[in-house]
Amino acid sequence: MSDTRKLAPALSTPGRDLPRRELYTGLADRAAGRVKDLDVDAILAKGKELFQKRSISNVRLFGVDGRKTLFLLLLLFAIPADRCSAQTPPPQRDEHAFERVRPTVAKRLATRFSLGAFAGRFEETTLGAVREAVGAGTIQHQGDAGGSIYWLCYRRAQHRLWLVSGEIGGPDHLVIEIVEELTDKAAETSTDCAILPEKFAPLVLDGDLHLGMSRSEVVTALGPPSKSQAAQMVYSHEGKLADGFDETASLILRFREKKLVSMRGLKTTTN
Repeated sequence: MSDTRKLAPALSTPGRDLPRRELYTGLADRAAGRVKDLDVDAILAKGKELFQKRSISNVRLFGVDGRKTLFLLLLLFAIPADRCSAQTPPPQRDEHAFERVRPTVAKRLATRFSLGAFAGRFEETTLGAVREAVGAGTIQHQGDAGGSIYWLCYRRAQHRLWLVSGEIGGPDHLVIEIVEELTDKAAETSTDCAILPEKFAPLVLDGDLHLGMSRSEVVTALGPPSKSQAAQMVYSHEGKLADGFDETASLILRFREKKLVSMRGLKTTTN
């Protein structure tokens, strides 16, 4: 029996496999942390260029730059996606906020939004258009079928912002929901969201609504809410459009110390 065959059983024993698995897992975790900071699009573009220029059958022909790119490509495909991508989904919707809420608001809600000078419209502007305008952010995905959502996540100071699409947003990922929160000063915003440049602030919904407003300023801008509690106000609208489609829209607003610290606007159109 050769020395190699004598060593093989010892290398495959459970007691020896466990440390190696832990080592590989640790290396993957550390690599995933690095991957989050990489420009994935640039790496893939560079890889495509190298593949078009020459065969990779002989890695030595790639040179140092090519070998680095090849390594990063292999790393991107080897590490599970949930380790590499931002995993901060939008805050779950408080379904209790809609309990026994009648659609009392006559005027349309959640029709348009602006990020600084960038103007968008619910169910018309795509996540891709927002990302291109801002120049940062990665479209994330979670769930499937009716529970499938896509989103962009941004942060600035204590602000966190999500622009959300879903199955009803279609293959173009139209924006159907926007959420912005102002965290406590002591709390840190999620670091796996892209930084929103100052010129794309503030977020304004329907031309008037923005964080920091008082309750009285909100009522002046939007009128009486459909439901009001100590720390929350809900505006609900239902209507029929000229083309016969039904439109449903809502604004869920939360207050802290009499100031608006969270707003969620959502809109759906059905036939």
